Amino acid sequence: MNAKAISLEAIREKIAYQPLLLGAFALLASGALAVASQATGAAIAAAEAKDLRDSLSEVLPPGLADNDFLKDTVDLDKGGKTVTIYRARQAGVVKAALFKVAERGYAGDIQVLMAVDSEGRTLGVRVLKHSETPGLGDKIEVKKDPWIKGFDGKSLADPAPDKWAVKKDGGVFDQFAGATITPRAVVKAVKGGMDFYVAHREAIFGGKS
Repeated sequence: MNAKAISLEAIREKIAYQPLLLGAFALLASGALAVASQATGAAIAAAEAKDLRDSLSEVLPPGLADNDFLKDTVDLDKGGKTVTIYRARQAGVVKAALFKVAERGYAGDIQVLMAVDSEGRTLGVRVLKHSETPGLGDKIEVKKDPWIKGFDGKSLADPAPDKWAVKKDGGVFDQFAGATITPRAVVKAVKGGMDFYVAHREAIFGGKS
């Protein structure tokens, strides 16, 4: 066998060996990722559950619920989208329904979390996520301004449905100077949440966990 033949044979061996080597490395990498995912998955899920529980607790009066409302839910349809209702119970009786709603603000969707009691009154409202203008629209955050607390205790009877608007539009809720669109969107979101609650009250409070 001449030198040229030996050289070609060596090249063929290298070409055949490289895909196998790459495949072995890919399998090892995949296995490592799978192990890491399993190891951190439970911790991530626990952290997410804690964040959600903390957010839900912000719109509930202290001591109202003695159940784990993250595990007491009912899914309902709202305009083709699924809304998860978290039910707060005390001694087995549903005392409040907690759920998320959203409306388009000035810079994007404003996501709102609200709690409604069995009498149809708002127990609390908080903005979870928004992209509104800092210094103007961000007054919807409770840490920036107490404006959002103005929804506490409200119902579709107080104020009347046509008064669920900012004062500029003939309603009872304050607007912000230079940022009317933002509070208008939040009022619309909460009013929509109240309408949704009324339409599904039996399913929310009459169902079993």
